[in-house]
Amino acid sequence: MPSFDIGYFKKKINRKKITKTRNIRNKFLAWKLDKNYYDGYRQNGYGGFKYDARWKRLLPKLIKKYKLTKKSKVLEIGCKKGFLLLDLNKLLPGIKSQGIENHEYPLKKANKKIKKKLYFKDYYNLKNYKKREFDLVIAFNSIYMQNLGDTIKTISEIKRISKKSYISLASYEKKKDRDKFLDWTLLGTTILKKSEWKEIFKFIGYNGDYYFSDANKLGL
Repeated sequence: MPSFDIGYFKKKINRKKITKTRNIRNKFLAWKLDKNYYDGYRQNGYGGFKYDARWKRLLPKLIKKYKLTKKSKVLEIGCKKGFLLLDLNKLLPGIKSQGIENHEYPLKKANKKIKKKLYFKDYYNLKNYKKREFDLVIAFNSIYMQNLGDTIKTISEIKRISKKSYISLASYEKKKDRDKFLDWTLLGTTILKKSEWKEIFKFIGYNGDYYFSDANKLGL
């Protein structure tokens, strides 16, 4: 169960500046998880969640590490507009892939080429999937936006339905770093120390891969 960084986050983005301009109104609008969060002002979320082919650069690392082929079956939890899966299908045409998202706006705005593979569903509600059904389950920047109980249920289900998995979680070591993360994040809810996350992994028997996002890695 190693920590694995695919290089998604870029420190050169001035997140400190963005943090200083945000207030409780911005968090309120973000939690609507609609146009305000995805395609509204930057203070309310992404400031325009658009396709930028980022995953075309990052996915080869995952493909190589998890030995994915056109015959593989992949699930993404927290797929948003489906950009990761769109690029995955370009790199591995014919791969069996699908995504789930727990709010509807990004699914309605998804690219037509991938839209049919995306479903509206709670992250922890994976009972319709069989044990070890997927060669890889990816949950990137999504499951820690739930409360602790739902986050634990989601990780438990990921363990059950996957042969291999890769999840990212919010973490901290010092209180000042936790405060920085909380000042920046709009939706981050379950933010724990690395040792606490590992204790949860041990408790539920999760042995997949993970990445801990924190204030330092975000350049806060």
